[in-house]
Amino acid sequence: MNNVINHLSEKLFQSWRNNQAISPISDNYPELTLHDAYLIQQKFIAHRLETTGERIVGKKIGITSQTIMDLLGVDQPDFGILTSDMYYENNSAVSVKQLIAPKAEGEIGFILKHNLRGPGITVSDVLQATDYVVPCIEIVDSRIRDWKIKITDTIADNASSGLFVIGDGARLPSEIDLAAVTMTLEKNGKLIDTGIGAAALGHPANAVAWLANILGTLDMTLLRGEIILSGSLATMVPIDAGDQLKINLLGLGSAGVNFV
Repeated sequence: MNNVINHLSEKLFQSWRNNQAISPISDNYPELTLHDAYLIQQKFIAHRLETTGERIVGKKIGITSQTIMDLLGVDQPDFGILTSDMYYENNSAVSVKQLIAPKAEGEIGFILKHNLRGPGITVSDVLQATDYVVPCIEIVDSRIRDWKIKITDTIADNASSGLFVIGDGARLPSEIDLAAVTMTLEKNGKLIDTGIGAAALGHPANAVAWLANILGTLDMTLLRGEIILSGSLATMVPIDAGDQLKINLLGLGSAGVNFV
């Protein structure tokens, strides 16, 4: 199995570097477990860091809605690693040529002021460890051709991570009811969807607590200063060059990105 894990992590790395999609891993390796998929992800990211000099700046949580869980046949979210080269400032211009099949979604990001290490992390622990929360746009991308993914595909592919944008506006978590925050998502000035904080596992801090606890079983820690993307609050929007995307989180702030 080690040879398979090494082979697939290299395939994903080459797919990312060359911007060329590959066929679904799950089609050729249906026996892969979630644990195997995370090992592939770790090697894929390690190779990327070694090659580019990037550094880890945070984590992302995916599959936080029951609809997506049902679609992929799982009963829990997944996670991926965020690196320094994935980060864009608010209203940046982002080239779609560096991506394969990008989609975008609105989220709440948590900036940590204390480490979090599971097991046993609660929502209260997350809120106490959070310096502030921010509006974020996550630009997801899949190295798997045509987004034909199963759970092992997306986990191995770093939870379909692409890029992310941190918007304007920051609040203490004690200043805002994160589960009740409402979001509007606009594409090219047209309202596409609305969302609410509770879409992320009932409360965005629930998602962060889940991540801290699952990482604890892997001997990993959420670190002070990291940003944690807590999961999509609405639909994923396909994007192309020329598109403009904006989210507004009532009482929190907004984030925008221009695709070129």
